[in-house]
Amino acid sequence: MLVVLPLVLLGCFLVHWVTVLRALARRRPAAPGDPAAFDWHFFVPCRDEEAVIGTTVARLREDFPDAHVWVIDDDSDDRTGEIVAALAARDPRVRVVGRRRPHARQGKGAALNAAYAELNRFLPEDTDRTRVIVCVVDADGQLDPGAFGPVSGPSGFGDDDIGGVQVNVRMRNVDGPHPHRPGRLLVRAQDMEFAVACSGTQALRARSGSAGLGGNGQFTRLSALDRIAAAERHPWQGGALLEDYELGLHMLLNGYRTTHLADTWVTQEGLPHPRRLLAQRTRWAQGNLSCARYAPRVLSSRHFSGAAVLEALYTFVQPLAHLLALAVAATAAVLTGVTVSAYGWAPVGERAAAVWPLLAVLALVSVLPFLGWGVLYRRTYAPARSRLTGLGWGLALWLYAYHLFPASVRALVRAVRGRGGWAKTRRNAERSPAGPVALDH
Repeated sequence: MLVVLPLVLLGCFLVHWVTVLRALARRRPAAPGDPAAFDWHFFVPCRDEEAVIGTTVARLREDFPDAHVWVIDDDSDDRTGEIVAALAARDPRVRVVGRRRPHARQGKGAALNAAYAELNRFLPEDTDRTRVIVCVVDADGQLDPGAFGPVSGPSGFGDDDIGGVQVNVRMRNVDGPHPHRPGRLLVRAQDMEFAVACSGTQALRARSGSAGLGGNGQFTRLSALDRIAAAERHPWQGGALLEDYELGLHMLLNGYRTTHLADTWVTQEGLPHPRRLLAQRTRWAQGNLSCARYAPRVLSSRHFSGAAVLEALYTFVQPLAHLLALAVAATAAVLTGVTVSAYGWAPVGERAAAVWPLLAVLALVSVLPFLGWGVLYRRTYAPARSRLTGLGWGLALWLYAYHLFPASVRALVRAVRGRGGWAKTRRNAERSPAGPVALDH
């Protein structure tokens, strides 16, 4: 059992990797559409973002002069409210959605729902809401100035069945500055994770119309948000700590399709500090576990294809698979300790000699997909770097992936203890930790 189960888990991982590569190979460039055919609105949720919010809003207004920018100030304790109020006073297309306690600080989903309500009051009653597009951008996000072209094209909102579009996510600080060399490599691993591994998974999901929506660079059709609000009271839920992924699930449950466009991008800051990264990924893992409650609705929905069902279930059980692998490893360690205590090291050595070729093959096979991602990443995004560097990046990505195991354990412990509060991920430009909030990404 201790040998068969790792083989099964590894087999599932390899099958998924091969299907992702196949989807990547079949992906074609997205044709541009006519951005003028749509009305564009940015939602920028923030709390204690004085270090970045001014630059973000100024860049959005410069790059997208015809769009409206709605900044949701979730009762900031710093100068965030003052900064965005000054920007709004000078620019009629910048609007502030001010939230105050006790209604503020209820999570990113609640903040976005407040902006949705304000947008509804702002738009004329005769607005064609199928032509209104909402884009969620992080307080430190920078969107490709040409993003509206492919997003409005036939692969995006030019298709009336598309309710949500997610663009590629990149780490803006991948080349520095970083506080130390390990931090540089950590940010590089995050960039690889999103640029090739996540992008490949999204290419697979896009083929079934069920791409996952993220919290940064998330485009949604207003009429799709309306349909979800009619069924669920609000477009964004947030009950599973992943309001972005939940929104995508609700969009599919309500008959819309979602897609991913790798032809355009949004950047954000990578996290050079392991503790911040682990806190962020623990939230994501706990969110995946919480989203498992949607499994019955996904299985019974007529809007989910067979492939979309498998992709959703795969997302739900990922943390459980990590926990299962850890349980197998712990059981093997305990059995080894018991054997050594009773019989000494000789029986252990004999068994190790018998199975080490199989273990060596398993280790090699497990690392090869990550080396492949490193090679693909170098070729696509850093062709000036050497092939050996690409292989080294792939090896770093393999080691980086092990953070999923402690993150899954922490997520399970938090879920069992009923802990759902989160601390805002501190920006790299901030000098002191921010207070508790549920707006981290």
